[in-house]
Amino acid sequence: MHRIHRSLVVAIGAVLAASASPVLAEVVEVHDDHFITRNEAIVDASAKEAWLALISPARWWSGEHTWSADAANLKLTPQAGGCFCETIPEVNEPGRFTLQGSVEHMRVIQAYPEVALRMSGALGPLQSEPVTGILTIAMSDVGPGEDGSERTRIVWEYNVAGKMRYPLPVISQAVDGVMTLQLTQLAEVLGVVEAPKISGAGEDAQSEADGDEASTIEAEAVLDEGTIGEESSNANAPESPSVDEAFGDLGAGNG
Repeated sequence: MHRIHRSLVVAIGAVLAASASPVLAEVVEVHDDHFITRNEAIVDASAKEAWLALISPARWWSGEHTWSADAANLKLTPQAGGCFCETIPEVNEPGRFTLQGSVEHMRVIQAYPEVALRMSGALGPLQSEPVTGILTIAMSDVGPGEDGSERTRIVWEYNVAGKMRYPLPVISQAVDGVMTLQLTQLAEVLGVVEAPKISGAGEDAQSEADGDEASTIEAEAVLDEGTIGEESSNANAPESPSVDEAFGDLGAGNG
């Protein structure tokens, strides 16, 4: 319980740092039984370079958000059924000895190299709750920079649903802060270009009673059709980048 409490405190601290990060961060939806966070950044790297970094979390994941306090113990196997796991090192010191342990953070559902990675799992303090979390990470080419180098947009969407003991308005912001931190660190490894701007970002995450529906990633459409899906019909929702601006045509040049 102490570890869960500490994880939540650290997560909330990440929210406070989010405004200074080079990543667009937003809780796009909060209802009575679920929430969705969305984060994106543009990096100075090709899709291949971004993919290889993404599947090597020991290079960029925050050690503050591991059970062993060391990101070097993380490993991700980018195949369906593969594990985003953490080794808990054995302890061998005077008066204390333990065997090696492990933690499963997430399980890979889909690995589409250089295009998308989807995993299922309840991260951090959510691990103690009977919830389902689906993290979809999409990549797309945004064209060369001024120096001709390749640039890639990386978009994360974490969709969490189920009964939990945390107040959703609080835990959703905390989780979004952690997602922002992780994507920021990945972007810094690759080279940050910019974060796209969305007017009013983070201000329209409302309760179900408000009846607002924010635009989110329709990953099947991204992978199968090269689109995100239909735009939200809510005229009051924040203006998001167009499909081409946000993802490009993921169906082109990837198959």
